[in-house]
Amino acid sequence: MAHIRLCGLGTTGRVHFFCLSESTSMTSPGVMNWLRIAFIAMIWGGAFVVVRIALRDFEPLTLAAGRITIGAIALFCLMRWRSIAVPSFKDIALWRFVLLVGLLSSAIPFALLSWGQQHVPSAFAGMTMAALPIFVLPLAHFFVPGERIFLRKLIGFGVGFLGAMLLIGTSGLGVAQGPVETLARFACVGAAFCYACGSIVTRQCPPINELALSTSSLILAAMFLLPVALLVEGLPNLPSLTGLLAIGYLGLIPTALAFIIRVAVIRSAGPSFMTLTNYQVPVWSMLAGSFFLGETLPATLFVALALILLGVAIIQAGVLRRIFFRGQPPKV
Repeated sequence: MAHIRLCGLGTTGRVHFFCLSESTSMTSPGVMNWLRIAFIAMIWGGAFVVVRIALRDFEPLTLAAGRITIGAIALFCLMRWRSIAVPSFKDIALWRFVLLVGLLSSAIPFALLSWGQQHVPSAFAGMTMAALPIFVLPLAHFFVPGERIFLRKLIGFGVGFLGAMLLIGTSGLGVAQGPVETLARFACVGAAFCYACGSIVTRQCPPINELALSTSSLILAAMFLLPVALLVEGLPNLPSLTGLLAIGYLGLIPTALAFIIRVAVIRSAGPSFMTLTNYQVPVWSMLAGSFFLGETLPATLFVALALILLGVAIIQAGVLRRIFFRGQPPKV
């Protein structure tokens, strides 16, 4: 019997699986599922470039609110088409969790990333997402029963944290200078930390249909961020066609389409298999930033990313072993 624990909504309203219980069993992924996770990682990694393009026409809060709203509408239509009901409003405790998921997994991190990407390369923002499992580890230790840090995970956390510090401290990004760039870097890392907190909240959430949780949390996130954006930034100017296509893409493709594909992967290959996207998203964000925006990154950033991914691999050694070495007895 597979033991499946969902951990949280990620950078585009999707659910991350970087914090799954290592007792999860899996079936053979197959070529199609390998192609699916590569496609999903490409979509999620490329979203950072699209954000950078959309920022030419939209202010950061307006962009964040707009993409959340579009994603919420798309998922709500999908939910209605599948005849899935919104959770009862009488369940106040459940809606508290839904609100927290919406704030921590969508509204706040989307706003932080949109603002931060005005001043740092899109590839840098994508790299910071690799640190998500590093942040989840200590949070899960204190807030999730049964999740404890032992020596291997502690070593992985140390290696990954060192990489995160090197990532923040690397100079010569070539976009902004001085305190603004430093704040932008911390904003991107802060977004990753928010996602980690959101994953813990989602894991503690009472039982609820996954699509209903994703949709409801995005609706609440939109209801929170839309008035804030209007109050702070006012009504947006008429965007260009490129800006409209960019914000539409962010709401529909990385959220709605990726959600459908991800569900297919989970059902056929298991949620642990989805952890492999953690290693691919930063790579795709770097490739997209270089190809579409001509971004160049200092070598130190690649060292930092390597340390982060090595730390994640050490932490997730049990999951990776089952993916690549099925049939062999697990080792601790």
